[in-house]
Amino acid sequence: MGSSVAMGVSLAMTAIVFVLLGDQANRFQHEGGPLLRGLLWSWGAVAISVSAFYGEIRQRPWRNWAKIAVCGLLLVVGLVFWPR
Repeated sequence: MGSSVAMGVSLAMTAIVFVLLGDQANRFQHEGGPLLRGLLWSWGAVAISVSAFYGEIRQRPWRNWAKIAVCGLLLVVGLVFWPR
């Protein structure tokens, strides 16, 4: 959970810097798509991992499904972002 939050926050801060660049933003225009895709993936990972953490702490009956979802998400992210 901590790693996914750190990744999500760092990508969000990068997006904020791109927005604040103003005139210089044209130089980084081609980075917008990959940055948005990374933001969506990382905040999706945050949502799933936070739910798994909450389920584990509160001993909810669905906590094992949330853990499986985290493992599945990590596998999918690895397959999507693995260098070709």
